[in-house]
Amino acid sequence: MKAHILLTSRLIKLFANITKMLCYGFHALFPTMRFTLPERSGALLQGRDRPIPRIIWQTNFTNRVTLPVYLNYLFNRLISPTFEYRFMITQARADFIRANYPEEIFRSYSRLQIGAAQADFWRLLVLQQHGGVYLDIDAHAVWPLGFIIGPEHEELYIIRQDNELTNYFIASRPGNPNLDRLIAQVLKNIRENTIAGVYDLTGPGVFNQVLDHRQVPTTFYRHTCNQGSFTNEYFQYIDKPQGKWTKEQHKVSVVRSEDADEQ
Repeated sequence: MKAHILLTSRLIKLFANITKMLCYGFHALFPTMRFTLPERSGALLQGRDRPIPRIIWQTNFTNRVTLPVYLNYLFNRLISPTFEYRFMITQARADFIRANYPEEIFRSYSRLQIGAAQADFWRLLVLQQHGGVYLDIDAHAVWPLGFIIGPEHEELYIIRQDNELTNYFIASRPGNPNLDRLIAQVLKNIRENTIAGVYDLTGPGVFNQVLDHRQVPTTFYRHTCNQGSFTNEYFQYIDKPQGKWTKEQHKVSVVRSEDADEQ
């Protein structure tokens, strides 16, 4: 076991949880205060080129975020200073897909009605085009990404207990055949529209269906990347009346029907 990384992970979580508690007081005093995530920010230090580009990708429904989300962003920038940062809001995701992929893929993406499902699909497409490391907006590395991702890696996935793959952290070179397989499965799921939930239609369920954890490079999440230490559902969705996707998918179908597209 990587004891030093595990200890660091626990210390980071303790520190992050303290800041999260303090942020309740901050936003009670300044309820409308928001911080802006940059669309693009260069690496703080120079790093050597590797098959997986040194880029952190994130997305959110808005670039105006609460203090805990912004602290999460700052932490990722500081712990992995050799990585540049790129961020897209909802409209930018659609613009990217329209500009870089065939109309069929854009039309399928446009049928997704829940932001989390769109983000699931977009992360595969942006990594396939540019490569880099995707992190959920509430995810943070527990060790510098430049050490976690070695020069031998062309892709790297996170596993949880019971070897379950997840998609809140994905590292890949551009033009990855496994990403092609994942993209093809998401397209199939959208086209058939027989799966009701985001998790299995576009999310981690697709990874566990398509990829074999024994055949791809994996790393345990506690040694790599955690979620929800600096922020939580309240701070992430404070400006989104629909709430988290787990609630939204019970009110809105994940995929808009093709008949609706034709009308």
